[in-house]
Amino acid sequence: MEYFKIRGGKKLTGSIVVNGSKNATVAVLAASVMNQGKTIVKNVPQIEEVNRWIEVLESIGMDITREEDTLILIAPKKFTLEKINKKAAKKTRSAIMLISALAGRHKKYFIPQAGGCKLGARTIKPHLFALEKYGIDITPKKDGFEIEIDNLQPVKNNVLYESGDTVTETAIMAAAQIPGKTTIKMATANYMVQDLCFYLEGLGVKIKGIGTTTLEVYGKKKLKKNIEHTISEDPIEAMFFVSLAITTKSELIIKRCPIDFLELELLKLEKMGQKYEILRSYKSQNKKTRLVDIKMIPSKLMALEDKIHALPFPGLNMDNLPFFVPIAMMAKGTTLIHDWVFENRAVYFTELNRLGGNVALIDSHRIEVTGPSQLKNADLTSPPALRPAAIMLVGMLGAKGESILRDVYSINRGYENLENRLRSIGADIELVKE
Repeated sequence: MEYFKIRGGKKLTGSIVVNGSKNATVAVLAASVMNQGKTIVKNVPQIEEVNRWIEVLESIGMDITREEDTLILIAPKKFTLEKINKKAAKKTRSAIMLISALAGRHKKYFIPQAGGCKLGARTIKPHLFALEKYGIDITPKKDGFEIEIDNLQPVKNNVLYESGDTVTETAIMAAAQIPGKTTIKMATANYMVQDLCFYLEGLGVKIKGIGTTTLEVYGKKKLKKNIEHTISEDPIEAMFFVSLAITTKSELIIKRCPIDFLELELLKLEKMGQKYEILRSYKSQNKKTRLVDIKMIPSKLMALEDKIHALPFPGLNMDNLPFFVPIAMMAKGTTLIHDWVFENRAVYFTELNRLGGNVALIDSHRIEVTGPSQLKNADLTSPPALRPAAIMLVGMLGAKGESILRDVYSINRGYENLENRLRSIGADIELVKE
């Protein structure tokens, strides 16, 4: 087990670069099983979530070569699905995407129950409803899902039961393997969905409406192409560093921020009194994603009168909502934060009280944060959820004295080489292995 030893309360300086997106990477890795050619994926974050995906894919026969931030993937002629690494699959929520990704090449198979962040009840019914329309029959079992394929057909009007990112991706991947036109409505237009669409376009799948909530997917029976795809930068990692700069009252430059997926977050901060500058604007290596460098400037914040809550894109990102908790702790007044998506995630936010916060739990979805708070050091254990663990780290970096954050696997799932990157901007942090 590993833990972070942090001596916080220090001003951070310099610049930090945002890495490739975790969620976009796992979507493309899932889709790579559909390609009977070679897939080269660049700008891949070296994180535990990706490591688990590599273990899963290799166990079913994928040939994978890793060269720093590049993965080379070649699918086998026949998958060894009976050998799937159940332990690795159960450590990632996104393994459920294999249900649709494998539908074009197998008639009957089993996918283990996915795990990932533990955030209360998380139904898979939206996936079942979306995929059954194509002829993909899913039977939930105690430890996973039995899948049977019965004459795959395009869907004229596939209205998603829930406008979620993963269910949108599963619906797209199924449609991409079925000749003809499928229309998907109530899709999300979030960054990882767009990244998946860009990858599929590279494979020759025609997709209309990328960036909107209605997609027209013109599938192909066989996807076979040698393709190179570059993952877009991670707006959630960018927001981590934004929150960190505010909580530590630091002037910090955050480079390679995907601005189209951060505009509402920055507007909320601006209305709270936060000052920042956009230093330059440019395109990502994928030539599609718009990036900016953001200079965060220490500011006095006031709580917003209205609540802060997440919505499907272009609303405030669900994964970015937790970062407003330490930010609200720096603001004068009381902020209502409504985490309506995830059951019980708000409970984890109250752990920041042990760092000197004033976070009141209203119910399992809502908190009130009263600030400004004088942060103090503490010894805490990371919860089994990535973003709540990340905001504990943010709080500790802002708190004077020595703090301990134990069991940091949750953080390593989503952030690459974080302790060294934080040290590069002046943080006093050490990763200790027990």
